[in-house]
Amino acid sequence: MTTGVDADLLDQDHYAVHGPPHAAFGRLRAEAPVSWHEHPDIGGFWAITRYRDLFAISLDQKTFSSHRRGAIMRPWNEEEYQAQQNMLINLDPPEHTKYRKLVSLGFSGRMIRRLEEHVRDITTSILDQVAGAGECDFVDAISAELPLRVIVELAGVPVEDRRRVLQWSNQMIAYDDPEYQTDPMVPHIAAAELFMYANELAADRLANPRDDLASDLMQGEVDGNRLSLQEFNAFFMLLLVAGNETTRNLISGGLLALIEHPEERVRLQADPSLLPTAVEEMLRWVTPVNLFQRTATRDVEVGGQQIREGDKLVLFYASANRDEDAFPDAGRFDVGRTPNDHLAFGIGPHFCLGANLARLEIRVMFEELLRRMPDIEVAGPVERLRSNFINGIKRMPIRFTPEQVQARA
Repeated sequence: MTTGVDADLLDQDHYAVHGPPHAAFGRLRAEAPVSWHEHPDIGGFWAITRYRDLFAISLDQKTFSSHRRGAIMRPWNEEEYQAQQNMLINLDPPEHTKYRKLVSLGFSGRMIRRLEEHVRDITTSILDQVAGAGECDFVDAISAELPLRVIVELAGVPVEDRRRVLQWSNQMIAYDDPEYQTDPMVPHIAAAELFMYANELAADRLANPRDDLASDLMQGEVDGNRLSLQEFNAFFMLLLVAGNETTRNLISGGLLALIEHPEERVRLQADPSLLPTAVEEMLRWVTPVNLFQRTATRDVEVGGQQIREGDKLVLFYASANRDEDAFPDAGRFDVGRTPNDHLAFGIGPHFCLGANLARLEIRVMFEELLRRMPDIEVAGPVERLRSNFINGIKRMPIRFTPEQVQARA
């Protein structure tokens, strides 16, 4: 059905200024939770804005395919789609299930818990760099650094190359932000450069395996077959980009939420035992990945609407995570919210592999941040990413009482 709700759910300029269009999402959930929208670039699509519909679709990959048109909603040409169809997010079972096994052990809860001390050491060193200054750009100096350092180490990339990874990531993900896309070829060039880098790393790890995920991917097998170089490149790209992009934006958005809700910040600072639930509420509230796409493989009914084979469905996670039927008082940021079955990491076969790692990084960062910079505040305009895919913050100047940082052995 079409709807009388006047809203362009993909308006890049709205996202750049305000973030996701939560008012429009709320009206759609109430009036037309499964609604048809026309768009000049990608054609028509069904907007899925209600929690229970998005949940059900995510669990049924036979009917709602990630592979048929890809999970990232872009007007891909055939060459562009072929280049990224082997990425894990664009696979359906059984291929998705087999390849996921290759890297799943590296992200298990047990493995991630072993990393906590190291993640805290990295966090401490990051904060040491800015604590004496009393001000910095939070994104560049803090929130981007932690997930970037952690994922490059896990992947087997030298730490000194992390800023190259950040640049490639920005150029590939922020394809609608003019700051990063000065030319239409920029994302393609960035992908090609990352593939070349991955090729060199793959050759080295094939000959000289180490204790890192690159070696696990090159040495691992799926049904007796090893990954091809093209498949390794796709895995490696997703690992590096997803491993830093989403957590960076969650940490930035989470801090902004605490600053914009001072009563919840005071509550959390007075009772640090609330931090685990606060992390989950940040994930629900920010929802760093706004949407993914699915394609119907057969005629089916969803939310009372007839979906035809080949129709595109856009799953708006940012809307589902504010669904009043799923979350009491959904429009309130509540650091003690429980239960909190948000969908920030997805659900079902495509549940985020890095969820345990992201939770660890977020928790450790806020433990240290609130302890060492208790009066942190925004000191200038917050610049958002021009993207309807990633709910991102590019810059957020902050200030705080400077700290005397002792030299560490």
